Amino acid sequence: MSIPVGPQPSFFDQIGGHETFQRLVDAFYDGVAADPVLRPMYPKEDLGPAKERLVLFLEQYWGGPTTYSEQRGHPRLRMRHNPFKVNPDARDRWLAHMRVAVDGLGLAPLQEETLWNYLERAAFAMVNTFEE
Repeated sequence: MSIPVGPQPSFFDQIGGHETFQRLVDAFYDGVAADPVLRPMYPKEDLGPAKERLVLFLEQYWGGPTTYSEQRGHPRLRMRHNPFKVNPDARDRWLAHMRVAVDGLGLAPLQEETLWNYLERAAFAMVNTFEE
């Protein structure tokens, strides 16, 4: 007797879908809002649009809705970050705020590690200068 095997739920679904990614991004931007190096990279008073873009991007990346691409096209992360001076200090600050946000989700260890490994790789890939 064979056991039917259906499609596996996406990582997006496994960790709680939209609500989880919204909590992650909200906590992350709480840190960014008070960071003297990162905050100036967001020229608008309201961080809302940046928060929404990050939620949509992460949801799509992890198997959720494709709203990000429908609204903005291909992510082109390096190109979109090129106008900003992303040096190792900015990267490390970004990672520190994201670490707090990830820790606050209370994910299972394998899920937390999977998410963190991606975020860490992405942060290192965004470095575009070594100037202070």
